Amino acid sequence: MKRAVSISLGSSKRNKAVTVRLLGEEVSIERIGTDGDMEVAALKYKELDGQVDAFGVGGADLGLLVDTRWYPLYSINKMVRFIEKTPVVDGTGLKITLEKQAAPYLEVHLKEYLDQHGRRAFVMTGADRWGLTSSFLDAGYACTFGDLMFSLGIPIPLHTARQLKLLAALLMPIAGRLPFDWVYPTGEKQEERKPKHTNLFQWATVVAGDCHYIKRYMPDDMQGKVVVTNTTTPEDVALFKQCGVKYLVTATPVLEGRSFGTNMMEAALIAVSGKGRVLTHAEYEGLLAKLGFEPTMQELN
Repeated sequence: MKRAVSISLGSSKRNKAVTVRLLGEEVSIERIGTDGDMEVAALKYKELDGQVDAFGVGGADLGLLVDTRWYPLYSINKMVRFIEKTPVVDGTGLKITLEKQAAPYLEVHLKEYLDQHGRRAFVMTGADRWGLTSSFLDAGYACTFGDLMFSLGIPIPLHTARQLKLLAALLMPIAGRLPFDWVYPTGEKQEERKPKHTNLFQWATVVAGDCHYIKRYMPDDMQGKVVVTNTTTPEDVALFKQCGVKYLVTATPVLEGRSFGTNMMEAALIAVSGKGRVLTHAEYEGLLAKLGFEPTMQELN
């Protein structure tokens, strides 16, 4: 049996392990949270290095791929410093491929709803989810990106790919060296609710991006919204339902009641490929085509 393990800076309350069959191969996929402790995560990678087929980095990114330009997040390097044998990925490969399907998927399954309510997308952070960003922009949505508002606390919305690329070019050489928990909630902080910029949530028909960001900042009233995200637990789904979300779309498949992060699924694909290395975008696309992976939609209200 193949084994893929995601070690996350997120809460250990979200841990999950399942065995799935992919392309005729049984794969054990497991998520291990370290409650924001980067050193615990580093030692867990060290313990399992060479014993599993692929690692995922959860609750953090090794860097941001903004269009075609890679910006490393240096503070995460120490978390993976002990890895010598097992390939490690943060989900970027699948964010680009799977999440780019988001707008076309909505057009097929929710065209009438979008015709009625408008094609307006509020993407929590666009620079680090270029698949989502390009998906909605290419489909002609009116877009608002919350990169400055949520990552840096600057209340300025962005609206175009050019603005996002300029922002990344100017700020990432500095921001990439900041402690990661300055710009992204880790551990128990991921469960805190702090509604913010509620007017933009209300403006949007579609709210898209990282599940932790959406839960943390969304208002209690999300009546009629379409949420496009990933890594949902049954508790997340219950919260979205309680707040009035109409449709929940996850970019990764739902397995035993939850969707795993792109880093976890990317690690699973590396494991089943048997190549023992990070795959190319073309290889990911080929495997996804064989598996028939596409977003999953739930009607909540």
